[in-house]
Amino acid sequence: MILTMVGLALGVIIGYYIPVTYPDSYSLYISVAILASLDSVFGAIRANIEGNYNNIIFITGFFGNAIIAGFLAYIGDKLGVPLYYASIFVFGGRLFQNFAIIRRCVFDRFIIKKRGY
Repeated sequence: MILTMVGLALGVIIGYYIPVTYPDSYSLYISVAILASLDSVFGAIRANIEGNYNNIIFITGFFGNAIIAGFLAYIGDKLGVPLYYASIFVFGGRLFQNFAIIRRCVFDRFIIKKRGY
């Protein structure tokens, strides 16, 4: 847990002091890829809480989801069809679903056990 917090703090510090810019034309692809990556992160947190986390599944899902989402946005852009909506609906829905399950697990583990319900 400590190593995770150190890595997170180091990433935030590096991201703050190293300016990374990209062209505005890539903003759609990057935003959809970030949404897909966040879905994978919340899925990993959920799997860890449920006790069935697997690092290989997380890494392949993280990069695979981001690549597929970016590819869908790119193909849709080339075809003139907003295919990125599919990524937004799927990954956004799963993100909220994973968050709801994480919230329930946390409540079950900490709140309900403390009160003895």
